[in-house]
Amino acid sequence: MDYRAVIFDLGGVVFGSPLHAIRRYEQANGIVENFVNRLVVAAGPGGSWQRMERGELVMGPGFFAAFDDDVRAADPSVAERFSAEEMMAAIAEESKPRPQMIDALRRLRARGYAVAALTNNWVSEQEREPASAEEAAMRAEVRGLFDDYVESSVVGLRKPDPEIYRLACGRLGIEPREAVFLDDIGSNLKSARALGMTTIKVDDPDDALAELWRTLAIPAG
Repeated sequence: MDYRAVIFDLGGVVFGSPLHAIRRYEQANGIVENFVNRLVVAAGPGGSWQRMERGELVMGPGFFAAFDDDVRAADPSVAERFSAEEMMAAIAEESKPRPQMIDALRRLRARGYAVAALTNNWVSEQEREPASAEEAAMRAEVRGLFDDYVESSVVGLRKPDPEIYRLACGRLGIEPREAVFLDDIGSNLKSARALGMTTIKVDDPDDALAELWRTLAIPAG
């Protein structure tokens, strides 16, 4: 297979994992593991989390209240120990770049591959200010490593909707079969595979990169 592009999810792939942050938040507050994930999935397209990722609801007091209501409706006993605002703060703390992924982005571009981000994300009511000029420069540098940057909150689509994958490939000028896609969520990968993309599930970033180099027939290291 002649691949022309590699498409990366951000949180849980290029950056630290929101799923890990949520799991730690659940553990710290005595909430059964995967409660939040099951709640998000069960809510379907009209859920407050999904609406936030499509840009229909900004991440702030309105979202916090809506998600807290979702938790309360699902399990009032959990709601006593849960705060959407605190959970989102935990996710933000986790969102640091993974150095090996940054190196991979540079290596891929040097070899002539198109590199894109395809992320389910959100916009806050008041965008968080970088803690320092150094952090601001780092974030700008990471974004600059991508040829394209497809954000669910901007385009109004979210994974696993097949249309967002078609959009990402179209913006790169490729067919889905010409792309490798890395994500940490199985349902997102399933939609990509159905369109013909080669997929890699990211549990451990080093293992995922080793699989990427094998897929592209690039020597590791």
